[in-house]
Amino acid sequence: ALAWGRHVNDHRDAWGLVRDVNHPNIGLILDSFHSLSRRVPSSSILDIRAEKLFIIQVADAPLLDMDPLYWSRHFRCMPGQGDFALTEWAEAVSRIGYQGYWSLEIFNDRFREGSATGVATDGVRALRVMVDSIPEQSIAMRLPPKAAVSGIAFIEFAATGDEAIALTAILRGLGFTRTGQHIHKAVTRWQQGGINIVINCEPEGFAHSFDEVHGGSVCAIGLSVQDVPLALHRAEALDIPHFTQAVGPDELQIPAVQGVGGSLIYFLPAGDEAHVWGHEFMPLDAEMPTTPLGLRGVDHVAQTMRYHEFLSWLLYYITLFDVSKTPQVEIADPLGLVLSQAVESPDKALRITLNGALGQDTLSSRFLHNYLGAGVQHIAFTCDDIFAAAAAAERNGLDMLPIPENYYEDVEARFGLDAGLLASLRTGNILYDRDGDAEYFQFYTRAFGKRIFFEVVERRDYQAYGAANATIRLAAQSRYKAGTEQGEG
Repeated sequence: ALAWGRHVNDHRDAWGLVRDVNHPNIGLILDSFHSLSRRVPSSSILDIRAEKLFIIQVADAPLLDMDPLYWSRHFRCMPGQGDFALTEWAEAVSRIGYQGYWSLEIFNDRFREGSATGVATDGVRALRVMVDSIPEQSIAMRLPPKAAVSGIAFIEFAATGDEAIALTAILRGLGFTRTGQHIHKAVTRWQQGGINIVINCEPEGFAHSFDEVHGGSVCAIGLSVQDVPLALHRAEALDIPHFTQAVGPDELQIPAVQGVGGSLIYFLPAGDEAHVWGHEFMPLDAEMPTTPLGLRGVDHVAQTMRYHEFLSWLLYYITLFDVSKTPQVEIADPLGLVLSQAVESPDKALRITLNGALGQDTLSSRFLHNYLGAGVQHIAFTCDDIFAAAAAAERNGLDMLPIPENYYEDVEARFGLDAGLLASLRTGNILYDRDGDAEYFQFYTRAFGKRIFFEVVERRDYQAYGAANATIRLAAQSRYKAGTEQGEG
């Protein structure tokens, strides 16, 4: 029953024909796209006899308002990457006793740009997770549960020479203090609130190789997880490669898997993070600190990737970790579009935004060009008083992103803010958004090494990511980039 069929476009009608003909060589193909795109109730599958269901074709898709034929030919995706209620659909198929193949019927322009191996890996991963979600499905081995993340334990930068010095200056400007030195390696620990930043300047090993390829950048993220062995077991079942490297005497072998752009994700036992710091790092004597900004934790990490990689990394996160995805949004860059979507843990302790570059000249695309691949483009820290944080950043000499005056004229018109609040926003180069009574405040640093920048946010019951301000932020960064290329700024 093709969704665009002139006479038969509902699987209930197709099943009626198969049932009435009642010939052993006539059966039904049930395709999730054709049924769910037309909102045919999945409960109707229970009327189908399993022996007459010859093959199952599975596809997810974003919910779009367009011609079904065009929608089908260009926007199908792997289970979990779209918005269809596939678990309910698959459970209905299982309940009638279907024992045949689960096949993928996918048409997507982005997949045609990717590697066949990558698409196949995603397909197997998506089907395993979908089938595993069916309570009645009899399979040889269930997947371990999704890894529950209780927070970001650390963010590790690989940097050497002048870039390490420049990164250190930015961290000082953000109010971080150097508190630890690795027992054997050229690795330092920086802290503020519950945030741990590691700068790895080792002349060999994984971080050094990462720096050689990408320049100073985030090479690893450490996550606090509830059950490390189960997290590793699930990663293995999903064909996500593990990572190990040689460690020195008395050093810990922290379990890790490969992540976006060849980076690493380390798994630390939740509640036992202090053991790692105490075992691996020597505390440093107090140094003359800059003014702390009152940063409490990592609000979110933003990773940028090529457009055709976007769905693959979305699938990576939603199948490995206990996270949900937010609706996709399109952000207008001055030179193109950027597709953005976030994944979040239930308690928001882990928030990662994924950004897929659509245009070749967007800032996201230029990041990919300078960085030589996908990776972390910015890190957002949370605070309780954005205005005090901005004032402290200015005292520390932090190089902040200037926001043009017309933005504040627009904010005044949109939200009717009082003059005092508007003046404070201007003074701190702070952006503002509101959703009902919930408010969001944010300011940005300028980019480090044309690759990564930092954000400071204050949330007042606000759950999104300030997408309404992304266009002005991109325009401000483009203006700064153009000015520096002309010898200004």
